[in-house]
Amino acid sequence: MVRLVLIDVDGTLLGSNGVPDCAWEAAERARQAGIHLSLATGRPSAGVSLEYARRIDPEGLHIFHQGAAVVRATGKPQYSVPLPQQAFHDLVDLSRQAALPLEVYTAAGGFYIERASRDLENHAKLLGVEVEKKDLHSVWFAKTVIRLQWVVRQTSEWQRVQRIIDESYLDQLSWHVGTSPATPGVIYASLLRRDAGKLTAASWLAKKMGIDFSQVAAVGDGENDLELLRAAGVGIAMGNAPDAVKQAADRVVSPVDDCGLAEALEGLWRER
Repeated sequence: MVRLVLIDVDGTLLGSNGVPDCAWEAAERARQAGIHLSLATGRPSAGVSLEYARRIDPEGLHIFHQGAAVVRATGKPQYSVPLPQQAFHDLVDLSRQAALPLEVYTAAGGFYIERASRDLENHAKLLGVEVEKKDLHSVWFAKTVIRLQWVVRQTSEWQRVQRIIDESYLDQLSWHVGTSPATPGVIYASLLRRDAGKLTAASWLAKKMGIDFSQVAAVGDGENDLELLRAAGVGIAMGNAPDAVKQAADRVVSPVDDCGLAEALEGLWRER
């Protein structure tokens, strides 16, 4: 019997025209049936994403930053994986030297930059997050820093910085690189501590709630959901997911815009 459902955001909860009404309705029915719901997303724990968490389950715990943080729907952190201190300071210096736009995120939802750019401004608007301009080294000593993210375009200078990081820091850190159709040409390249991940965070969350992982379902559409889909008691892939994700899942539902998440949730609560 499934007691907890972990839900990805982009391509799973959120479709091309926002979150379908059917998804919110199904989430409410699932909660009424006694199922706990948690977001499990690479998005930050602030802005629009935190609003989704509050609506999907206002009493729940939610996974953000690809597993680097678990927060309550209020935004209060419960679990986090801080970046290594020396690596953080080295990479801030590297970003300054290369004049590349860098974002710093904290477990409590803080979002910091040093230098403005149009791409950074557009990203902040997309996330619905307030950005604070501050000396990034000083952020480390005041907050729990869990993520660095470059918002860049494919240039020779960015390729040079990537090579330096690959050669010197991947024993401690891992890349999470993505794009968005809302910002064509922009690369979002994050670094998290190597032991941060959706599955690690989900295992902590389930244990915190007293739920065996065999009683957990996961719903997702991306390759960053694969580990979670394989480990969960029930792994559910969206119809818009790549073939590799569908093949790893126990079930495949309709695409996000065709109420696939509602289909997944309804199937789970009807089985209780």
